Amino acid sequence: MNSVKLRTKKANKATAFDYILLLFFVFMIVITLYPFLNVLAISFNDPMDTMRNVNFIIPRKFTLSNYVYIFTENDLFSPLLMSVARTLVGTALGVLCTAMLAYVLSRKDFYFNKLFTVLFIITMYVSGGMIPEYLLLTRTLKMSNSFWVYIIPGIIWVYNVILMRSFIDGLPPALQEAARIDGANDFTIWLKVILPLCTPVLATVALFVAVGQWNSFMDTYLYARDLPTLQYVLYEIMEQATIQIDPHAANVDQLANSVSPLSVRMAITIVATVPILIVYPFLQKYFVGGMTLGAVKD
Repeated sequence: MNSVKLRTKKANKATAFDYILLLFFVFMIVITLYPFLNVLAISFNDPMDTMRNVNFIIPRKFTLSNYVYIFTENDLFSPLLMSVARTLVGTALGVLCTAMLAYVLSRKDFYFNKLFTVLFIITMYVSGGMIPEYLLLTRTLKMSNSFWVYIIPGIIWVYNVILMRSFIDGLPPALQEAARIDGANDFTIWLKVILPLCTPVLATVALFVAVGQWNSFMDTYLYARDLPTLQYVLYEIMEQATIQIDPHAANVDQLANSVSPLSVRMAITIVATVPILIVYPFLQKYFVGGMTLGAVKD
């Protein structure tokens, strides 16, 4: 009888803990989603409500005027193509070069393995600065207003190299040894043995590079204003957005067709974020696996 009561108490304690855990995770979901939902609501919010700070997660008065202002008052087609092109080309070349460099640094028979690793890591903490970089790209390499100014300077990210190298180090060495016995050279081993096993970390690196390429606008501002990207144009729209509401206006149609700078900024945030949100679910499984299996280790 006592054992039955003890089991019942343990079951009740477990149930209470489960409820506490459930409430905790619900709370975490709410505080995680609320900022995004609030931004989404403001982007669809009536300009007068935005000015009066009547904002929550559901617009009191739904309007598309902010998105109409963004897409009709500006030519976004060419900048969109430029952003898509730099994201696709930059991601493909970035992942390819990162995978090749990571494989070389993972080789135990590479004499300068540790030296190059240390030199690469130093660049994560110490950089040449903006002025030397600007002079290098514009005067020495003559890459001003060139598409490749979007690709070449950021083609290798040291963090991604270390992540992929750590993943390759975790693969069984016997696979490379067996391929070498069969007569495979280094390029064949990298292409047919290493790369097929690196799908999780390749997807992780691809996501990092794609997000960086898609969100970047400062390089357009510095080096390629003749080839504007979507992010740069949206940044200009956000900077140029001004209050177009006359508080004393009696014309309701005029108020309905107006926009608020804050609402325009939120709408721009949604436009810039949605493509990444669409791509991320397809890479989430590989992203988690790559971050877990490719944890930095020596």
